[in-house]
Amino acid sequence: MKQCLEALQSFDEIIILDNGSMDDTLQIAQQYPNVKIVKHEFIGFGPLKNLAISYAKNDWIFSIDSDEIATPSLVQEIHALNFDKNTLYAIKRSNFYGMKKMQCCGWDNDFVKRIFHKQSTKFSDDLVHESLLNNGLKIKKLHNELEHYSFKSADELIDKMQKYSSLWAQDKKGKKSASPLQAVIRAFFTFIKFYFLKKGFLNGYEGLVISVSNANGTFYKYIKLYENNK
Repeated sequence: MKQCLEALQSFDEIIILDNGSMDDTLQIAQQYPNVKIVKHEFIGFGPLKNLAISYAKNDWIFSIDSDEIATPSLVQEIHALNFDKNTLYAIKRSNFYGMKKMQCCGWDNDFVKRIFHKQSTKFSDDLVHESLLNNGLKIKKLHNELEHYSFKSADELIDKMQKYSSLWAQDKKGKKSASPLQAVIRAFFTFIKFYFLKKGFLNGYEGLVISVSNANGTFYKYIKLYENNK
């Protein structure tokens, strides 16, 4: 959190929407004069991000998570942008496992749409894997990177997989069918996709851990959905 906020000191307003953090997030955030803290219960990632946007006094939004760090060159590029209301701005994100930059498993060449005019679009209402609605807008890719320090260990990877698979199953309940066989088949092909097709095997044990976690996440998404639908 501290590194994330340090990188954003040149922005005049940062909205933090806290939904019951148990660490030192709020104490750190209170050290920065450009930070405004809003507390709200967890209602899903998409709805929470839209709620945070509603508190912003500015029309242009740069959406960033607490485990992401805007590089100095990216901050400079953002400040120099000639903003167009009809454009979504996408940023290349470098993803790290621990301190190792990953070049596999779909973690490379990762562009995320993060800068937008709040009157032109919003986030989807998905509880998890939310995304900005294109609404016919143009997409422009920026040149500089956002660093994403997603996981420090297998423990964190498993914790996130557990949380996200439950939210996905809750979101899809009654909207999508699932079966134990489907869960097994999808998990198998997920491992093949990430470990072999997306070259996880070239990135040491981290590539294996990510690929297995993705497969497990797929399995539990569909098993939980099957149980929710019963």
